[in-house]
Amino acid sequence: MTEKTVLVIGGGVSGIQASLDLASRGYKVYIVEKSPSIGGRMAQLDKTFPTMDCSMCILAPKMIDCSHHHNVQLLTYSEVKGVKGSPGNFVVTVLRKPRFVDETKCTGCGICADHCPVEVPNEFDEQLGMRKAIYMPFPQAVPRAMTVDKSNCIECGLCQKMCQAGAVDLKQQPQEVELNVGAVVVSIGFDLFDSTQIPTYGYGRYKNVVTALELERLLCASGPTGGHLIRPSDGKIPRKIAFIQCVGSRDRRFGTTYCSSICCKYSVKDAVLIREHEPNTTVSIFYIDLRAFGKGFQEFTNRAKSEYGVRFIRSSPGEIMENPATKNLTIWYEDTVAGRIENTEFDLVILCPALVPRKDARELAKVLGAEVDEYGFFKAANILTNPVDTTVPGIFACGYALGPKTGDIPDSIMQGSATAARVAEVLERV
Repeated sequence: MTEKTVLVIGGGVSGIQASLDLASRGYKVYIVEKSPSIGGRMAQLDKTFPTMDCSMCILAPKMIDCSHHHNVQLLTYSEVKGVKGSPGNFVVTVLRKPRFVDETKCTGCGICADHCPVEVPNEFDEQLGMRKAIYMPFPQAVPRAMTVDKSNCIECGLCQKMCQAGAVDLKQQPQEVELNVGAVVVSIGFDLFDSTQIPTYGYGRYKNVVTALELERLLCASGPTGGHLIRPSDGKIPRKIAFIQCVGSRDRRFGTTYCSSICCKYSVKDAVLIREHEPNTTVSIFYIDLRAFGKGFQEFTNRAKSEYGVRFIRSSPGEIMENPATKNLTIWYEDTVAGRIENTEFDLVILCPALVPRKDARELAKVLGAEVDEYGFFKAANILTNPVDTTVPGIFACGYALGPKTGDIPDSIMQGSATAARVAEVLERV
């Protein structure tokens, strides 16, 4: 008997789109998300390119639609531990980690967090801000429920005492559930290349060297600085800012020889955002070659040059050095057009790291029995005829889980819909 049920692993924008499309077709959909809320990387962004629309304004309605759809069940703070069976009849084991908060009772008022005495770095803000040991990842989180971080909780019981809804339950235990599904969709997104692997750039040593995702949180109104662009070292507004492209991308030293596909585009977007926030700031982008492919992207890049005065330097940056007194940063680079070595001082340097497979992607692939490529991305059965099928019949993938060929948000949404259509096609034939 074919199960008219689908499991989607990963609650980013691609997985959300696939789930909504399948649910609208009448399929029951389970979304298994490792973190306490769906939303994925898109939830961390301020604006999207090239239209500069509010990222959360696009994402939040989709998240809410998922939570309210009668055919969608969210299994957040959960992980897939086992899969067996065949197309139309898979049995999936899911571990539901204890949130120590009853989702059905919690109103997300945050009173418990106000009284929590423990503060730790906030992962959602890329460690730039702080959160409590009982927390909600971000204001628009879905489900709107708190989570207790037991690894940092001192078990003082204040959250439990202050919760008027009686939602805090510090005795919750992990639970394993088995789901019968007809198909599985993998949409686990990406991680960022660890920029500390290139010590000459000083990431982790120099406070004013940050990653592009950290910059996104600084620019975002819901971020740790309320959308004010400041230098981490002293809180001052940076007046000279540089972006360095391809940090870990196209690099044989680390095996990441591919282009991550979106770095050129988002750095131009962020440069424009910076100029809009602080018109007196100058922005330079150090690039190997610009790969602004896609509808409207080259025009957007041209506007950044002509209207916003963004400077593009074709170069090969070699080293960043910090002035201990001012914390300013000097970039030494080879100007590949002029053929000479140059150096320029900046207040803030933004690294654009490679996008790499999730650290647990290979482990998940083993659980599913699926193959990955040499980089660790899920391998398509046939890139031309079956681009969203994995090497296991009945198991599909979409978004960045398949690699950088699907880079930007519109492509990820489109591929989520394509995967939903392919899943429906296969299940109707089984």
